[in-house]
Amino acid sequence: MTTCGELMVRGVRWYQRHFSAHRAVPCCRYYPSCSNYAIQAVERFGACRGGLLAVLRLLRCRPWSRGGIDDVPQRFSVFYRFRWSKAHEEPRLTPLPDDEVKDSVR
Repeated sequence: MTTCGELMVRGVRWYQRHFSAHRAVPCCRYYPSCSNYAIQAVERFGACRGGLLAVLRLLRCRPWSRGGIDDVPQRFSVFYRFRWSKAHEEPRLTPLPDDEVKDSVR
């Protein structure tokens, strides 16, 4: 029997194979992409909390946003991007090397 989180990850992987892979140019303003962020969030925090973080990320991903590097937080908090939050994390300025990204996704 599959869990809700596994079904969500399968749905995102399906989206990546059937829609995202056929685009000529990647259009996500953030790194990692919104779909990879959703997979990491669901795997780290489960379907409800990870799904909430993924939805909030999709709401931030709009044409007039600056974008940049936006990792899944280490501790769950909806407010991890605000300085006043106890879960605040400083954003990274450079992407992780490919080896570390592959290890963190697995």
